[in-house]
Amino acid sequence: MAQRSEIITVYAAGLIQGVALVTFPAASAVLTNPKDYGLSSTEYGAMFVPQAIMAIASSLLGAGLRSRLGTKRIYLFGLFANLLAMAMLVVSSFVMRDRTTAYGILLSATTCMGIGFGFTVPALNTFAAAFFPKKVDKAVLVLNALLGLGTALAPVFIAVFLGLGIWWGLPSLVGALLFGLLLFSLGQTLKEGAKTQPAKSHKGKNEIPARFWIFAAFALLYGVCETMNGNWASLYLKKHFGASASLASLALAIFWGMVTAGRILFAAIQKWVPEKMVCRVLPLVVAAAFVASACVPKSESSLGILAFALAGLGCSALLPLTISFAQKELTTIATSVAGGVIAFYQIGYGVAAFGVGPLQTEAKLGLDTIYGGTAVVAFALAALSWVVTRESRPRG
Repeated sequence: MAQRSEIITVYAAGLIQGVALVTFPAASAVLTNPKDYGLSSTEYGAMFVPQAIMAIASSLLGAGLRSRLGTKRIYLFGLFANLLAMAMLVVSSFVMRDRTTAYGILLSATTCMGIGFGFTVPALNTFAAAFFPKKVDKAVLVLNALLGLGTALAPVFIAVFLGLGIWWGLPSLVGALLFGLLLFSLGQTLKEGAKTQPAKSHKGKNEIPARFWIFAAFALLYGVCETMNGNWASLYLKKHFGASASLASLALAIFWGMVTAGRILFAAIQKWVPEKMVCRVLPLVVAAAFVASACVPKSESSLGILAFALAGLGCSALLPLTISFAQKELTTIATSVAGGVIAFYQIGYGVAAFGVGPLQTEAKLGLDTIYGGTAVVAFALAALSWVVTRESRPRG
């Protein structure tokens, strides 16, 4: 039975990780402002490539490392990598006029963020599932709701610090919180429960169940949909609607706020609304949001913000439900499932984070066209949701 301090530690870590994860997209107005860093859309998108690559690598490597080092050590290493990312972001603000040096530091910072996310989030999902084995869906949803709350707070904080003229106050604050959490976590036991033996084929080799690839594909498509909103919402409001930096930050905050609200809502009503139904309906909500975002007139920025709010609701429960479905069904690789699913989610993240820039510069597509096109991805997600949620016995 997990102690209260362990539970508080894990869920607090989810909240802080959420703030850290969105610190870079929240600062997009500063990063792309010619008076500050002056990054182009392509440079801004490329900045997240090392983050995605390292998140994928660390998510996949983390499962093997956890079996040797323990989940707690991997989790602590992830916190330290997050702390380094925030420190480098602050340092880059002192050399932002030297574009080459500043961009190099930013790439190093997002690399550390990828490592931190890839190690920390699977560990937190593993802890949450182990702490509440009879309520895995709810435990994972609540954890991801707190992570979502953190992502919603980041744009709010950056708007406050921008108003004070010290945008770098956000990474400084997050760094202080990470440092305190790291020290507190050192004193916690943080055991993930009984070890799960990996599945073996008839030839004696480790075998990944075929159903895992369905969950992986679903997570990848979801990663594209979420990142189109999470990384590009602020720039879309600025470029397409001519919104101010504050209004663009508000749109991002509302998106992540609705992600959080949706996760809390669906965790609360799971007795009345089956999780499988939620998983089948939400992708259609995401698709509707993309269509709405593409069709809103340039003079109606408020409608654009409402479209992002709808997208947040649609995205809300999909990733945590995918993780919990996979953990319950793929019991032979239960301790590796969270990392594997998150790795494929990060592949989708990387595709959307980097791909938008070249589509604008090389293909000469507007963000409204790109958003409309991403609705196709959301519809594919909706179709795949029926395969993800079909009745299947646990693979044990």
